[in-house]
Amino acid sequence: MHGELPKPNTTVAPATGPTQRKRNRWLIYLIVFVAIGGALYYVFGQKAEQQQRRGRFFAGDGPVPVLAANAQFADVPVYLDAVGTTKALNTVTVRSQVDGKLLSVNFKEGQDVKKGDVLAQIDPTTFQATLDQAIAKKAMDEALLTNAKNDLARYEQLAATNAINKQQSDTQRALVAQYTAQVQSDQAAIESAQATLGYATIRAPIDGRTGLRQVDEGNIVRTSDSSGIVVITQLQPISVQFNLPQQYLGEVNSAFAQRPLAVDAQRSDTDAVLDRGKLTVVDNQVDSTTGTVKLKAEFPNANLQLWPGQFANIRLLINTLQHVVTIPTGAVQRGPNGTFVYVIKDGVASMRPVVVQRQDEVRTVVKSGLTPPEQVVTTGFARLTEGAKVTVSSGDGTPATAAAAPRGQRQNGAPGASGQRQNRGQ
Repeated sequence: MHGELPKPNTTVAPATGPTQRKRNRWLIYLIVFVAIGGALYYVFGQKAEQQQRRGRFFAGDGPVPVLAANAQFADVPVYLDAVGTTKALNTVTVRSQVDGKLLSVNFKEGQDVKKGDVLAQIDPTTFQATLDQAIAKKAMDEALLTNAKNDLARYEQLAATNAINKQQSDTQRALVAQYTAQVQSDQAAIESAQATLGYATIRAPIDGRTGLRQVDEGNIVRTSDSSGIVVITQLQPISVQFNLPQQYLGEVNSAFAQRPLAVDAQRSDTDAVLDRGKLTVVDNQVDSTTGTVKLKAEFPNANLQLWPGQFANIRLLINTLQHVVTIPTGAVQRGPNGTFVYVIKDGVASMRPVVVQRQDEVRTVVKSGLTPPEQVVTTGFARLTEGAKVTVSSGDGTPATAAAAPRGQRQNGAPGASGQRQNRGQ
């Protein structure tokens, strides 16, 4: 409005004097000093802590803690490993050999049966009647044959005195031969009828265990039925079929020609031995698509540990290395010049080249380079160098220079107990 006075300006201007500028400058200096100090602590303090922590685990130039074991003499079995499939030696689908009504089933599913046991009975009425007819026919022809023989005897006497024509005697002789052949035919018909009648009683063809019943009593069974009545599988003994790479074929054939080869069937999860058997067959050709050869082993299967269709790990013993030097596989190291081990003598470790003959995940056979009971390092190679001083410890960290001796004694006490494996991939 025209009568109002202008309002005063109440906004306060920020202080821009020398005091405020000086305060801001010191605040910036403080921030910079704190940042520099934090960076220096991060670089030098962390490094000092790492060195201190590292020094706690590594005692500077002191002896290197290691684990060791003694080289030993042992008899080492050599195995070839494979995965096999269990198969029955014999499997029979029991079918009817005649058509007829099934009167009875004389077995239970899953029952063990012996060869010749009665499994089922088919109605034998018509087959018995056929047999009776054949027997009667033979009796009739035998009577005719007897009469013809009597007439032939009389005709021959008359022909000798020229009382009758000789042709009549010859005709009678031919009639006797005809009746003789007829009697023989009747006998064959009787045997055929007897066989057919026998087919009405179905018997077990082999020893084994029955499976699920495929037909019930009262049904009409026919020879054309593909499913049959029951399947019998032989479980004792039983076989396992497995494959080996072709590069082992010569070694297997050479050993197999000298002696029966022992085979162990093992569980696939724990390697526990299920049964022990013998190698029976090496196939006569190599599969060109896979480069493997088939082998078959037979097992007694006394306690039914193996079952048809079951997978099992197979361990084939092909040789036993007698009195060889063995060390744990962990002791063997590889370098530019080949394999070597660290040998401990008077608390000092030294590198020594060795020649490995065979090796698996547990034990190594050394062909040359070691002499029992020399001690070799098995664990603790990180700081180990030529000529380094070592201290041998047990697994819990306590000094145990002779800790490897009891282990060696147990192995010597049971030579070959944990045989040398040779995997297919080697």
